[in-house]
Amino acid sequence: MKKVYGSAAEALEGLLSDDMLIAAGGFGLCGIPELLIDAIVDSGVKNLTVASNNAGVDDFGLGKLLATKQIKKMMSSYVGENAEFMRQYLSGELELEFNPQGTLAERMRAGGAGIPGFYTKTGVGTVIAEGKDVKTFDGQEYIMEEGIFADLSIVKAWKADETGNLIFRKTARNFNHPAATCGKICVAEVEEIVPTGSLDPDLIHLPGIYVNRIVQGDHEKRIEQRTVRKREEA
Repeated sequence: MKKVYGSAAEALEGLLSDDMLIAAGGFGLCGIPELLIDAIVDSGVKNLTVASNNAGVDDFGLGKLLATKQIKKMMSSYVGENAEFMRQYLSGELELEFNPQGTLAERMRAGGAGIPGFYTKTGVGTVIAEGKDVKTFDGQEYIMEEGIFADLSIVKAWKADETGNLIFRKTARNFNHPAATCGKICVAEVEEIVPTGSLDPDLIHLPGIYVNRIVQGDHEKRIEQRTVRKREEA
């Protein structure tokens, strides 16, 4: 089966449609599938629901899809750093389903494992628990969270072989692994594609059985918040 495609647009061909649920890897601007996001912007699909830790910044990453109003709902943990995200949410233009970060990661992992729901203490007694089933175990209350089963997963990895085995680089692994597993189809963009058999099996983070298509490209690798210490006077 062919997995290597020549561009992000080619890798997404035939997979996109209005009203679909997309799981996207990344944390802030670290490890985001920026090339695939740009291709989704260019495709013009709309009314998307996107499960991702956040929505990039105003002019980069998922922020581009917010700017074009292609996203109708975000399933996220963090709204900050994106003024348009906050504006759309506060004005009622964008639906938002808040998830604690650990809960969001576990919802993706559960979906990838075929688990429809699980109980957690995280969010008990807060707005997160509103409308959710509550059970008591050993005298402690837990709320039920549902697994995320996405129509499409888009992720970013460091290396891949031609069969789709992926290696993530350091903290860029973040949400990419669980996001990749919870989609019916997973498309990965990578910095380097190497011949099959050249990756050490013990170093592979995500087996190629989870990955349907891969594309190699150049990445901008922005820094979301550059923080430096003031130079001390001599």
